[in-house]
Parts: sequence; C-alpha cells; structure tokens
Amino acid sequence: MQIEIWSDVMCPFCYIGKRRLESALKDVGLQNEVEITWKSFLLNPEMKTDPSKNSLDYLAEIKGWSMEQVIQMTEQVAGIAAAEGLDYRMEDTKVANAMDAHRIIQLAKRHNLGNEMEERLFRAYFTEGANIADHVTLIRLAEEVGIPNENAAACLSEQAFTESIHNDIRESQELGVRGVPFFVFNRQYAISGAQPKELFVETLEKCRLEAE
Repeated sequence: MQIEIWSDVMCPFCYIGKRRLESALKDVGLQNEVEITWKSFLLNPEMKTDPSKNSLDYLAEIKGWSMEQVIQMTEQVAGIAAAEGLDYRMEDTKVANAMDAHRIIQLAKRHNLGNEMEERLFRAYFTEGANIADHVTLIRLAEEVGIPNENAAACLSEQAFTESIHNDIRESQELGVRGVPFFVFNRQYAISGAQPKELFVETLEKCRLEAE
C-alpha cells in the first residue's frame, strides 16, 4: 500500500496526523505493509528566521491577535497533541524558515529514512525548541537518524533538492491541496487534515479490501 503525505515540519496538526495514521496502521495490522512517502509543503515560504521569537509571538504579530488569544489557541492544540502522546512546548518553538529542513527530508528519502527524519524534526521543533533553520542543528539531527554528516552538510551548502521540493508543492497544487497534512492512499483516496483515527482505519480497510 502506498501512502503519500504532504506536510510541513512546523505544522502542529501534521505531527498529530502522523500519530493518528500510525495508530490506525497498528490497529489494522498494516504497519509493516505500507510504503510512506513524505512530500514537501511550505506553509510560509517567505518566513524569515528569527530564533529570538517563538510561534506565539509570530501568531500574535501576523494575525493581530492578543497574546491571551494566542495562548488559549495554542494550549488547545497542545491538548490535542497530548492526547496522542505528544509533548508540545509552543513557548519554546523558534521562528524559522523550513526550506532547509525540507532539503534534509528530501535527502533522508534517498537513504530510505524519510519517516525517521520527519519524526526527528517534528520532535526537535515542537518539543525541544530547536532552530530548524540552523545548519549545525540540521546536520546533527540528520546524523542521529543515520545520515552521514558530510552528506547533510553538502546538501545544505549546495542548496540541494530545491527542484524536488518545488515539484512536491506543484503536485499538491494539481491535487487541489489547500492545507496540510494531506494524505493520499494508493492514489485513490485522500484525507485532508489530522482527522480522527477512525477515518484512517476506515480508509486503510477499504484499500486492503480492494487490494485483495
């Protein structure tokens, strides 16, 4: 079974959606029978990296919300994440352009480590307060999942995989993707957003029955 996922590392619901999909795969016994391909999507391609700001500051700034409103909203999201076993520390997140993180994801895919790299970057951003635009940080995270640091360093210094990232984004536009996460199953069924696990289970069962 083929599952393609359009995602951005800084998208809180993408990490939640990943967990719900993984839980659904385990429930239907397909966790070892799927090929997952992560696709790049940039929520804000023009974002300027500023590690002195966190995502709360950023949301208040661009949305014109009060800090009280931002805190209330992010606490709700953190609560949803906690229900999936995720520890979101939104006050520690760093405002960072995600382009170079996506380069590392594209590199990881060539090493068959795409899923591991996504997981590591999500945890680094949402739980550890890492600056995911910092090259030293990205090289370290890549090495942790099994990518030689010289490969990661070359990828970043050469600004590799720009075309692959743009191809993923162009493909999402052709599919009519308006937001992420966006899951495509066997190029037949799609789930938009971090939907309840039950919808993932239903879709997986449908794909399995059709394959049989």
